[in-house]
Amino acid sequence: MKTLQQAASQALAMMDLTSLNADDDAARIEALCRRTATDFGSPAAVCVYPAFIDAADRQLRELGLRDRVRIATVTNFPDGSVNAERAARETRAAVVAGADEVDVVFPYKALINGDTASGRALVSACREACGDQRLKVILETGELKRPELIRQAAEVALDAGADFLKTSTGKVATNATLEAAEILLTAIRDSGRDVGFKAAGGIRTSEEAQTYLALAERLMGTAWLTPEHFRFGASGLLDALLATLSGKAATPAGSGY
Repeated sequence: MKTLQQAASQALAMMDLTSLNADDDAARIEALCRRTATDFGSPAAVCVYPAFIDAADRQLRELGLRDRVRIATVTNFPDGSVNAERAARETRAAVVAGADEVDVVFPYKALINGDTASGRALVSACREACGDQRLKVILETGELKRPELIRQAAEVALDAGADFLKTSTGKVATNATLEAAEILLTAIRDSGRDVGFKAAGGIRTSEEAQTYLALAERLMGTAWLTPEHFRFGASGLLDALLATLSGKAATPAGSGY
C-alpha cells in the first residue's frame, strides 16, 4: 500500500483545481492558476466557468504551465437540463474559447423520472460538439441516490460516448462518495471502454484522497491510475496535499467545491 506521502503526490498530479463560485472574477481565477505552480508539481487541470477560460489561459501561459495544466470548464451546469441543443452549443463555444476538457451535467432529474433518452441524446450531442477535446459527464450521483440508478446513468453516458464519468457538480448536499465511486468504476471496467473517472466535491484531506486511489487501484489496476484516467475535482484538497508532502500539519480546508 502507498504511504500517505506517495498518495498525496499522486493525487496532486490528478487534481482539477476548481473554482466555480457565483462571485468568481478574473482576479480570482488568475490567483487559482498561480496555485498550480507548487514545489511538488502541478495539478492536471484547472476547472473554471466558461467566462474565465481566457483568463486561465493567459495566466497559465505567463507561468509557463499551459502545456502541462489543462483548462476544464462546465456546461449545462449545474441544473442538468434536458436541452441537448443548448448543452451542445455551450460545449462547442467552450472548446472554441480554448477549453481542453468540458464537464457537462447529465440530465439526472429526467433519469430519476424514467427518461433515459434525454441523457443519451445530450451526451451524444456534446461528445460531437467536443471534437478532439475530452468530455467528462457529471452524473450527480448524490441526487440519483439508488445504486441501480447510478449504474444506469453510467451505462447511458458510456454508451453515448463519455470520456470520463464524474460523480458530482459540488453544488448539492451529497457529492462524491466511495459507494458511488465504486459503482462508476465498476461500470467503466465492465464496459471495456477506455474511460476515466472523476471524484468531485467534498474530498478535502490526503487520507480521503488515499482511500479513493486505493479503491481505483483495486478495481482498475495500478497502471490505470494516471491523470488520463483519474481526477479529483476539488478546491480545498490542494492545501492538504501540500501539507502532507511538506511534512507540515494541514490547516482546515474551506467549504468550497
